[in-house]
Amino acid sequence: MTTHSDPRAAVAHAVADYQATADTGTLFATLDRIANSAMPDALIEAAEPYRTIPEVAGPLYEKVVAEQPQNARALVILANAWWLSGRGPAAVGELAERAIAADPSNRGGWHMWALSESDPRDRTTRWKQIVDRFPEDELAMANLADNAAALAGAEKDYDALDLAVYTYEQLLERATQPEQRDALDTALRSLRGWKF
Repeated sequence: MTTHSDPRAAVAHAVADYQATADTGTLFATLDRIANSAMPDALIEAAEPYRTIPEVAGPLYEKVVAEQPQNARALVILANAWWLSGRGPAAVGELAERAIAADPSNRGGWHMWALSESDPRDRTTRWKQIVDRFPEDELAMANLADNAAALAGAEKDYDALDLAVYTYEQLLERATQPEQRDALDTALRSLRGWKF
């Protein structure tokens, strides 16, 4: 049996067992024992390699956030884990808002805040606010363009179409990879031909 004196080793062992057995009940019980016997910073270090596995990151970061409620990065990682595990937009949005309040410069918090909005028009507005706040954030720009294009198509909205075209044009100006440029050119050719 693995001791919990080294949370990194204990988490790695729990994840290896989980990957071999797919037994989430045992995983959650083991992670709970580890989380209850380790300091938050040790849990962060132990969880780092598994941030993209929501069933691992979620339980560990729930403990971290309980102990460090102003840790914006931890709030974002937990929000992402909850999002990936289907916890729902309300819970994810609340964590995102807490992350933004703790650190308004944390773009991950803003991204989770936008993702958690269910209404397509309001989600597009949120992405626009993020792009206005962080003009160099190309991931936010891509999300803004995609959401505006979807909104334009769904609601036959020429303003949303114009926003999508403008944003894709901005991305094209910045694109350096040929495959990026080709994809953006294709999207722009399609959007410019839309008639409602």
